[in-house]
Amino acid sequence: MTIARRGVLAALTAALAAPRIAWGQAYPTRPIRIVVPFTPAGTTDLVARLTAEILGRRLNHQVVVDNRPGASGNVGAEFVARSEPDGHTLLLTTIGTGAINFAVFRERMPYRPEDLAAVALMTRVPNVLMAANRTNIRSLADMVREARAAPGRLNYGTAGIATSPHVVIEQLRLATGIDITHVPYRGSGPMLTELVAERIELGMDNIPSALPFIRDGRIRALGVTSARRNASLPDVPTIAEQGLPDFEATAWFGVLAPAATPAPVIALLGRELDAVGKDPVFRERLAAVGADPAGLTPDGGSSPETFAAFLRAEIARWADVVTRANVRVE
Repeated sequence: MTIARRGVLAALTAALAAPRIAWGQAYPTRPIRIVVPFTPAGTTDLVARLTAEILGRRLNHQVVVDNRPGASGNVGAEFVARSEPDGHTLLLTTIGTGAINFAVFRERMPYRPEDLAAVALMTRVPNVLMAANRTNIRSLADMVREARAAPGRLNYGTAGIATSPHVVIEQLRLATGIDITHVPYRGSGPMLTELVAERIELGMDNIPSALPFIRDGRIRALGVTSARRNASLPDVPTIAEQGLPDFEATAWFGVLAPAATPAPVIALLGRELDAVGKDPVFRERLAAVGADPAGLTPDGGSSPETFAAFLRAEIARWADVVTRANVRVE
């Protein structure tokens, strides 16, 4: 058999093995790309790589992760919004790129909610408030006391403007009446590096990316933003326990596709990603770093319809918070 004939047969075999979505069409026909709109090493990257690994096995097809950071996630999100709507380019969205950014950037947003289609919510993740070891800050009360003694002196780092850590700590700043200075980075990795090096005093991040640094004592955890203590940090009190009983804020991560992606492709991806989210390996590995299941459907999963409704509610909720906290990009 000639090399050319072997190539034709291999392509035909791959096409026949691909799932059929409608009218006898095969999908996928080439590698699926999941765009992460932040640098490697953060929670978004962790969720994306685990999702890609299991989704690739389920589809018997290559799924790759493509990090495209910049502009608080807007660079990567816009890239997906403008991509060919055929199901081969997806966005691992965050609460920032999926909800908060629309209020923060306003008319400067390079894409709109209607430019992206909901596919699946993958997981929810609390944030954790942290302090550098060189500080004397060991609790929320310590932070508030030091901030009031020297307004504007304490610097807090986040993964970027309009990320959930940024808006959540601004919500905390409003609730306590303190003046602290935001230092945005291009992702969790750079921010955590600076906090470990003690070049900033405070930080807020998703638990999964911060957890290794907290567990080995390189960063001090002050409080988690969930309603209950997190199983991965059982000795760290909630913010609510420390004098703000109504305080609760949880980040989330999901998958979006270009808006014009065919409905059969969205439906297929929705079913497969729901199965990924319920996969024991996916849940165990994320639970080990403090993440929770999606929980939008009665069986604890997600669907394109439930995720779309969730997105609409989150956009409205965080627009209110952003307005009250006067979070904006100059």
